[in-house]
Amino acid sequence: EIAGSDWSSDVCSSDLMSTSLLVEKMKKEAEKQGIEANIWAVGANEAKANGAKADVVLLGPQVRYLEATVKKEVAPTPAQLIDMRSYGRMDGAAVLKQAMDLIEEIGRASCRERV
Repeated sequence: EIAGSDWSSDVCSSDLMSTSLLVEKMKKEAEKQGIEANIWAVGANEAKANGAKADVVLLGPQVRYLEATVKKEVAPTPAQLIDMRSYGRMDGAAVLKQAMDLIEEIGRASCRERV
């Protein structure tokens, strides 16, 4: 269960203005759902410096070409591209769910490793 937990997400892109709007929508949705979350946006060139502070790193679709590089730079923090449709619609609820689903998957994988 992710709801009510404390987690953080770093959203990286090349267009900080639109990404910042998406981050604000994600924050509002998290608050609405009672989820404690620390969500912020940085330029893709700042991913390495911020990845260790986050539970997940989400990448804007416009930096798809940097996906492999960013994943290596932020490892072991998982990184994933934001769904293009959700990003285009500035759907904070859908992108928040994407981040939470990624965190949940990490938790399941971590539990499997301990067994």
